[in-house]
Amino acid sequence: MTVSLLISASLFWSWKWVCPIFLILWLTACSTAPVHQEPGYSRAAARSLNVSDPWSLQGRLSVADANNSWQAEIFWDHQPGIDQIKLAGPVGQGAVAIHLTKDFVTLSRGNGVVESSDRPEEFISRQVGLYVPIKSLRYWVIGLPMPDQAFDEVVGGFRQAGWLIDYQQMQTVAGKSMPRKVTVKNDQVKLKLFIDQWNFNDIQAN
Repeated sequence: MTVSLLISASLFWSWKWVCPIFLILWLTACSTAPVHQEPGYSRAAARSLNVSDPWSLQGRLSVADANNSWQAEIFWDHQPGIDQIKLAGPVGQGAVAIHLTKDFVTLSRGNGVVESSDRPEEFISRQVGLYVPIKSLRYWVIGLPMPDQAFDEVVGGFRQAGWLIDYQQMQTVAGKSMPRKVTVKNDQVKLKLFIDQWNFNDIQAN
């Protein structure tokens, strides 16, 4: 009789400690939050921002072809009909400020010399030494194809005017799905843009 009581008491005290442990483990498992996944590229989501809306970005840009390459910090301010772009530190170039309207571009290197052209892409490419599709980038950088030009949708982006635009990473900014990492390439040139910060109407997000 005494032995039975001792065994019962031992089991009681064992379960008294074991049950709370299982309870804690169960509650911990139930309260674990799922890992947040950033959305992938969606052209439908990209339409939430119109090219006429003001925005600005800060990031890093690299451009390369078979023979040359350069990297720079990029600061891009977009207003309806006007884009102002500053490239800081491309190899061999120093700081470059670009003022771009629909079909006219002005470039300054900070030495007081200002040059301009009514052929923006050819002019910019000649100045920096590599072809940069600057007019198209005004649309591609916010996730949109150029209007009035054919394009083909592919997984993660689209093809347009001989270029593949691949949105490798997206980010949610002020309720909008915006690019974080973009690759633009054709058979000759590869451009990579990593966007650290977007701004919309004084709303800032990293």
